[in-house]
Amino acid sequence: MSIPAGLYVHVPFCAVKCPYCDFYSNPYRRERAGAYAARVAENIAAYPAELSVDTVYFGGGTPSILPPPLLGQMLHAARRRFSLAADTEITLEVNPLTATPAALDAWRGLGVNRLSFGMQSAVDAELYRLGRRHTAAQGIAAVDRAAAAGFQNISCDLMLGTPGQTGESLAQSLAVYAQLPIAHVSAYLLSIESGTPFDTEAMRSQVPDGDAAALLYVQMAECLEQQGFRQYEISNFARPGFESRHNLKYWQCVDYIGIGPAAHSCFNGRRYAVPPDLDGFLQAPRQQEILTDEEPYTPEERVMLGLRLAEGIRQQDFSESCWAGLLHRAEPLQKAGMLWIEPDRIRLTRQGFLVSNSVICSLVE
Repeated sequence: MSIPAGLYVHVPFCAVKCPYCDFYSNPYRRERAGAYAARVAENIAAYPAELSVDTVYFGGGTPSILPPPLLGQMLHAARRRFSLAADTEITLEVNPLTATPAALDAWRGLGVNRLSFGMQSAVDAELYRLGRRHTAAQGIAAVDRAAAAGFQNISCDLMLGTPGQTGESLAQSLAVYAQLPIAHVSAYLLSIESGTPFDTEAMRSQVPDGDAAALLYVQMAECLEQQGFRQYEISNFARPGFESRHNLKYWQCVDYIGIGPAAHSCFNGRRYAVPPDLDGFLQAPRQQEILTDEEPYTPEERVMLGLRLAEGIRQQDFSESCWAGLLHRAEPLQKAGMLWIEPDRIRLTRQGFLVSNSVICSLVE
């Protein structure tokens, strides 16, 4: 039996774009949002009806900015077209300011069962520097309202290496997160992307350097694990049973469908990309560029994706000769404390997670 696919819907709208973000988005306009939801539904209807799907993820952008009826329109299209498992994980990325009691009740009524809050920090000064519009108190209140509304699978983002962040301010955020009714934390290191408002020398000078960021990462990981969160991926921590099933598909090389401008897919042995162009998507919702029709995942890509996971890469996913080469290149990295080599797998140590890019490059060279 084939493994069910995941469905990702990119919602390209934001009230205000964050100055560090380079994800594709547009200012929210109700009339364009309605046309967008209709095109997503049309796109879904073009896929094979027999396709089995067990995760749906609304990312963005700010998916929670959409009126619930538009989210419902897209979910209805997915339920009509695909064979959705009874326990399908349906995730909605949420800006804390949009999590009103009415919206939370509506999302629950639509079948959304996992919320991912873009909280980023529990320190007001850090939120201000990041250009976030919510305060720490508003973020906390939004998460508490979600739990009171019946959501049990709640995730919060936490950003590391932000301008002016210190070990003390990170500890303040972690202490707040420890008291929140959440089951998952995604902790991302701030990356200053070219062309964003953060892409200035003045801003770069305020960001912790590599060594300081590494210390913040270790502090964060150790604290979350003490609070009962298990690290299952470089940037993700979950209480037992609350790992992001959808995101695991990316790292485990499982098929996924991406719909909406700037979305990507890996489906039936091909990779696709939807151009980051809302106007083009509204005019031609099936416009996709085929990136490759060869083997969708090369051994090198399986290493790069699989080593992001705490469980690492498995021997059974590689040819005998490929695995032998990986073992040979892994031995000096194990001696350096970067990798664990086990009978049937290779995985990163905590130290290896800190320099994962260089470790992976050494393995696939």
